[in-house]
Amino acid sequence: MVPGSVGFQCPECVAVGRQRTRRVRLAYGGEPVANPRVTSTTLIGINAAVWVAVLLTGGAFGAVYNLLALLPQGMCPVGDRILLVGPTACAASGSDWVAGVATGAPWQILTSGFVHSAVWHIGFNMLVLWMLGPAIEQVLGRSRYLAVYFVALLGGSAGVMLFSSGYSSTAGASGAIYGLIGALLLIAIKHKGDVRGILFWLGLNIVLSFTWAGISWQGHIGGLIGGAAATTIIIYLPRERRSLQWPLIGLMTASIVAVIVVRALQLA
Repeated sequence: MVPGSVGFQCPECVAVGRQRTRRVRLAYGGEPVANPRVTSTTLIGINAAVWVAVLLTGGAFGAVYNLLALLPQGMCPVGDRILLVGPTACAASGSDWVAGVATGAPWQILTSGFVHSAVWHIGFNMLVLWMLGPAIEQVLGRSRYLAVYFVALLGGSAGVMLFSSGYSSTAGASGAIYGLIGALLLIAIKHKGDVRGILFWLGLNIVLSFTWAGISWQGHIGGLIGGAAATTIIIYLPRERRSLQWPLIGLMTASIVAVIVVRALQLA
């Protein structure tokens, strides 16, 4: 017999009761997270490790940076010029070829979201991730939070592929961060919260994206759209349609990747 609060129960009764216990779910189908900072801390740790690798290999435009940052087309840099040649001719000229998405480096559409070019760059992005990530994860659950993050990251890469110069290198977690800001805004709207502060910071950052030299507005806007779209699927599908969350997010991800592939083929 198994001792209980009101006497004893047979082992079979306890086993049946455990099988019938319903698992607790969050409002949008996710599972509760005991410590919502673990996921964001892990993402921050990956970014920090890549940053150290970048520093140890020449910093911005060094070996690791060029390998992982997003470059739509490959290029042959010679000083402040770019030779419009391929890898073989680039090597023959005594220069180092830098591969891009369209020329054999497709991983850059993901890895670029973990590469940064300066201390202020990684510092600002990781601070915002530390502030926003846990709050969003508490509402959506870990898997859905990560889905929003990575769809936003891919959306940012798609924006860069479509609207940036083919020979312009882009890096940073900003696309994913903008996606989280979009997610937070939609969650606040859904729960009838005060969105004025979110709109202020979002508006300010969008203005800076278009006015501050060196900032990729393409990656920011692409990330914002991707993150907001994924969040819309998660929080606005009716409860009876919740089983469609993952198929729709999968379809969205496949569509973003397809856009990137088509653009890469055009640039190749």
